[in-house]
Amino acid sequence: MSAAAAALRNGTCVLALALLAACATPSAPPEQASPPPALKSQAGASIAMADEHAARAEAIERVLDRPLDASQLPPFDGAHQTVPAASRDLPIIDLTVPPDDLWQRIRRGFAIPNIDDPLVQRDMAYYLGRPDYLQRMFERSRLYLYHIVDELEKRGMPTELALLPMVESAYNPMAYSRAHASGLWQFIPPTGRRYSLEQNWWYDARRDIVASTSAALDHFQDLYDHYGDWQLALAAYNWGQNGVDRAIAQAKARGKPTDFLHLKMPRETRNYLPKLQALKNIVSDPKPFGIALDPIPNRPYFTTVDGMGAIDVQLAAKLAEMPVDDFIALNPGFNRPLIPGSSDARIVLPADKVDVFHANLENYDQDRLVSWKVYHPARGESLAEIARKFRVPVAELRRVNGIRSPYAHAPALLVVPTDGHAAAEIEKLPIMYAPPIPSGGQVHVVRAGESLWSIARRYGISVADLRRWNHHVSTLHPGQRLVVYPAPRDTSYKKTNRYSSK
Repeated sequence: MSAAAAALRNGTCVLALALLAACATPSAPPEQASPPPALKSQAGASIAMADEHAARAEAIERVLDRPLDASQLPPFDGAHQTVPAASRDLPIIDLTVPPDDLWQRIRRGFAIPNIDDPLVQRDMAYYLGRPDYLQRMFERSRLYLYHIVDELEKRGMPTELALLPMVESAYNPMAYSRAHASGLWQFIPPTGRRYSLEQNWWYDARRDIVASTSAALDHFQDLYDHYGDWQLALAAYNWGQNGVDRAIAQAKARGKPTDFLHLKMPRETRNYLPKLQALKNIVSDPKPFGIALDPIPNRPYFTTVDGMGAIDVQLAAKLAEMPVDDFIALNPGFNRPLIPGSSDARIVLPADKVDVFHANLENYDQDRLVSWKVYHPARGESLAEIARKFRVPVAELRRVNGIRSPYAHAPALLVVPTDGHAAAEIEKLPIMYAPPIPSGGQVHVVRAGESLWSIARRYGISVADLRRWNHHVSTLHPGQRLVVYPAPRDTSYKKTNRYSSK
């Protein structure tokens, strides 16, 4: 402590003691007798001391009231530290205010731990080397992202999962794989049925945006509840829970780590999470990569209209005053040009088209809402004969009914136009029913000497698909029953790879 500071402190202490002493000495009442001379002398000394302390206090107050002259202080020999002034340009983020851009909302919800893997850099290079493909994928996602992000937040799930359809389907709800996986989330038929996704001649809920998203998030929640780890949940979504469980058990038996990066898994699954991480990195900060990520309004793009009666797909689009292609992009689950009416039937429309749809529907002739009907061919009746009967080209009749082979016999059920207007408009219908709907597959009974490879070759499928359809079976025994979905002869429906334009 410096000499000046010590003196100031000592003076203050003396003044405080004097004041306490003065307060502790009661003044004599007026009628009290005069004190002895010795006491008078002591009292006089105390008063003089108090006066001196008061004068010193006044001097201290005068000093403190004046600006401090630093030049008069002794030199400071302690440690020096420069504290910069706070910048007024620092961004302030109020997390209680929803962002205007949906991309920013997605970034705020990222919660899956990042992975550091050379595959991530490879996948980033792939996407960034194809900016047109990346932009098409981002543009398709604009229709569906708000709904998916909203559903994720309602469940408290990480928003990285909103980017997963980019890996699965490039955000194309019509994407269809050789393994019969369909829709944004690429559900195979058995998993779709497990999560109540209806699949029939009229409708495939695996392509329905609302239904498939709900099922996918249910599936992810089940997987996360099982593993307590989102990376393993993602691996199980791609590979199957049984496969990941076996890999974890094998790692534990070898005393190895059981996290995603250390498990032994198929190449497709090993590449799965790095692709998602690559897209997450790009979306997190697109500017350094030269990617223009156009803002998406942070509000619902579409809403549902429930309790629909039977109506043509083209007419529903017309009443909503939107192109039929745009209508099907929001309603990809319908397999036929006719939407069959039922109490639980619904269509999806842009939020700003609902009122105009209802107004136009109310003013439309209710007897003309349907221009298609179900037709049961007679025994031996050919497609060519049916096409002539209803005045439509046979190729268009096949296309509307999802019949791929030009040599196929007439199925037991067809949809045909009821009037010339529908027949004339048939060519304008987009292909919304090209993916064949598996009927549940067929059962193969394993015989002695058969292997997964020989069975897959017999049906024209891959071993990976055969294992996926049968709980990732690895060993066979005679009499074992396997579910098989034979590969379609028309290879135009096969998905080449996960990076196809779809």
